[in-house]
Amino acid sequence: MRQSLTAETAQHFAVIALGHVRREYPNKPANVFSGPEDAKTPSELHPIFHGSLDWHSCVHGYWMMAHILRTFPDIPATKNIRALFDAMLVPDKVTGECAYQAKPTSRGFERPYGWGWLLKLSAELSLLDERCWFENLKPLSDVFTGRFTDFLPVATYPVRVGTHFNTAFAMRLAADYAETVGDAALLQLLRDTAQRWYGPDEACPAWGEPSGDDFLSSALVEAECMRRLMPAVGFLSWFDRFLPEILARRPATLFSPASVSDRSDGKIAHLDGLNLSRAWCWRSLAKALPQDDPRRPIMERAAEEHLASALPHVEGDYMGEHWLASFATLALEA
Repeated sequence: MRQSLTAETAQHFAVIALGHVRREYPNKPANVFSGPEDAKTPSELHPIFHGSLDWHSCVHGYWMMAHILRTFPDIPATKNIRALFDAMLVPDKVTGECAYQAKPTSRGFERPYGWGWLLKLSAELSLLDERCWFENLKPLSDVFTGRFTDFLPVATYPVRVGTHFNTAFAMRLAADYAETVGDAALLQLLRDTAQRWYGPDEACPAWGEPSGDDFLSSALVEAECMRRLMPAVGFLSWFDRFLPEILARRPATLFSPASVSDRSDGKIAHLDGLNLSRAWCWRSLAKALPQDDPRRPIMERAAEEHLASALPHVEGDYMGEHWLASFATLALEA
């Protein structure tokens, strides 16, 4: 049976996120110190996104809550989500976040994972009735639009790992922002870069998956990036070449959920995220195929198997709990 995001699950996920997006400690900072004056607490460095163990997890926790607010506006948690956004997504706190990004040492901060998630959050906020949150955050969104605009033309090669440095995942999220807010220049840059980096790829072996701390499938997220950025007809032809043996369930590793041996280890716990992100990609990619395509049921079954393996572990240990619900939401809403 195909699982989807229900009001009950959304309420549960929202409560989880509300419990950690303002939890300042433990905290894993990503800042570069240029002097002793930079030795500040997380909330001093990041007035909004100082919870959830790290900056990027806090950002996608906010994205998930914004998505839940839009999708299930009447569940009990939305009262607290609105109160949180009213308190945190305000001009002076956004100014503080922008001030951190203005430092020369912040040029590579959260590149590219956090960049993509910040724009994904902004896109979601733009769809809410409460436009003030989107407008308030826009100066920070503009910073990261600029980061993409500056970086992509000089990035000769993509990064294909299964962690935060993966370029396909970040571009996939940024595409939602560019299209939602009508940033045609950014969208074209994303399309051109994806074609330059990934257009020639074919017969992907996926031999490096999974690595021990992956939370992204480098193969499937590349395909999902191309699905999002290519014209539909062109994508189908590209996909046929990129993963030509889906009917034989090959590469076999893409059809087998990763095993997670220790969920108290933050890196090993990434593998629950790998299973969720694979489920998201398999579902999205299957929907892009013709209804009668024999690959669809194979891909949909793979998605359900990965989802079933990870959903029971969205909470329990903070190493996964501070972020996994966001990836579960992506998968359930695919």
